[in-house]
Amino acid sequence: MIIENQIKASVVSAVKKLYATDIAEESVQIQLTRKDMKGDYTIVVFPLLNISKKNPIETGKELGECIQEDCADVSEFEVVKGFLNLQLSTSYWTNLLNENVHNEQYGITEADDKSPLVMIEYSSPNTNKPLHLGHIRNNLLGYSLSRIVSANGNQVVKTNIVNDRGIHICKSMLAWKKWGEGQTPESTGKKGDHLVGDFYVKFDQEYKKEQAALIEAGQTKDEAEANSALMKEAREMLVKWEAHDTEVYGLWEQMNQWVYQGFDVTYKKMGVDFDKIYYESDTYKVGRDMVLEGLDKKAFYRRDDNSVWADLEKDGLDEKLLLRTDGTSVYMTQDIGTAKLRYDDYNIDKMVYVVGNEQNYHFKVLAIVLDRLGLNWGKDLVHFSYGMVELPEGKMKSREGTVVDADDLMQDMINTARDMSKELGKLEGYSEEEAEKVYEMIALGALKYFMLKVDPRKNMTFDPKESIDFNGNTGPFIQYTYARIQSIYRKAKANGIAISDKADLNTELSEKEIQLMRMVSNFPAVVAEAGKVYSPALIANFVYDLAKEFNQFYHESPIAVEEDETKRSMRLLLCKSVGTVIKNGMWMMGVDVPERM
Repeated sequence: MIIENQIKASVVSAVKKLYATDIAEESVQIQLTRKDMKGDYTIVVFPLLNISKKNPIETGKELGECIQEDCADVSEFEVVKGFLNLQLSTSYWTNLLNENVHNEQYGITEADDKSPLVMIEYSSPNTNKPLHLGHIRNNLLGYSLSRIVSANGNQVVKTNIVNDRGIHICKSMLAWKKWGEGQTPESTGKKGDHLVGDFYVKFDQEYKKEQAALIEAGQTKDEAEANSALMKEAREMLVKWEAHDTEVYGLWEQMNQWVYQGFDVTYKKMGVDFDKIYYESDTYKVGRDMVLEGLDKKAFYRRDDNSVWADLEKDGLDEKLLLRTDGTSVYMTQDIGTAKLRYDDYNIDKMVYVVGNEQNYHFKVLAIVLDRLGLNWGKDLVHFSYGMVELPEGKMKSREGTVVDADDLMQDMINTARDMSKELGKLEGYSEEEAEKVYEMIALGALKYFMLKVDPRKNMTFDPKESIDFNGNTGPFIQYTYARIQSIYRKAKANGIAISDKADLNTELSEKEIQLMRMVSNFPAVVAEAGKVYSPALIANFVYDLAKEFNQFYHESPIAVEEDETKRSMRLLLCKSVGTVIKNGMWMMGVDVPERM
């Protein structure tokens, strides 16, 4: 922020003038003043005592007098122990409001052709089941992150890797072949991803029955698993698929197409998209070839059983399997191949993987392996590691069919939003079609905000009812605040109130108004920090705090009905500025805001 740089420069000048010593601006410790103290910015005096050779109070007083003389925007100062609190003039805040109020892109830095290119991978679904609650958190985090990184002046490519091959896919295929009786999405009226997911569950049910029968016949659990005819058929199907068997490959293409059509509907409803989608069936061969090249270059080694491994002991890790004994690929192989294709397709400066924290070790290994293979950004890849999400009822299991489907959850949220809105009379005067659009906006806003306000590194419990409350730290509360601001503007215009382009610099400001301006001015810094540490939660909680602060101001201060014209004009402009920050902050979370509610 410019004012911070000015204050730092004033501190440097003061130290030179008072103590005949040069210090670097970077060494000046400046922070926002605590809310329970008077002031806007605080200088930490303690590091300067070795230079001043005086106590903290005296040093702070001398610095404060020099800074106030040098920096016209500093109106007052106060020394509290080793801290120098600086208060900015009301004209500074009014001028800052005037500078930013008409900037619709406030807080957003546009990228150009020379900006760094950041690729962000998220979603990564399997084609044997529909997207579920866990995928929702992944998609919402990834999509929000893409917007935050973009808002920090980077070019962004949103990418997805679809896990469309492997034994889990063959389980669904085999179950459909045995018990499907030719069912299709059209014949059943089901979304394709849900239909395929049903057969994944069916396989597990039949597999457990078979195991139980074998154990009852006297076999151990390990023997029953080894002697499973169903699992043997699934493995044989996988071998046929890798050999491009016509029948198996055709069934695979057909069932995957059903799933993709279902995914597209879910992604659209969720409000996320991708610039490029990769498929494991295309990338695993590339990865296999790269591993063999690495083997030739002595980057990896082959064991007696013909499997290929990476020795990572020098890097503080253990050994990692890259190719099985039969030459088939593992997940690491696929990720190597995908990385190579991405590097060929785009000139990547930074690669961010949005993947759950159970894969922390995997990505430590991937970074080292990619670096050994010569991919420049490999060593510096970012694993955006996030915690698991549960419902109040507990964990979910895909194979047992106890997951909460993303489609079902989103529809339940919409139904809840409709019921609550009608009960509270929030959308009176809307046509039925208009109201339905707002119900969906409220529901998805509630879902997204609740998921994103939690520190992504933490596990979380998603409570649908709590998330959709119109009060408290929720998406609907923030959406309603934005709609309230738009309503203030509409009513002012309807009543013929002229809204100035700029506020009078001599306008008297209340502490609440200064606090709102202070928060608005800090928004770009919050966006920068969120981009630096990859945390949508910083944006979410900042926007909530701003909305809460605005509502307190709204209830305490007349705005459009204020009789003093200069105050009224300033307050209307302040409303506009707050509304812009709320809208841009919610945009970074992928949340739409309504013009009225």
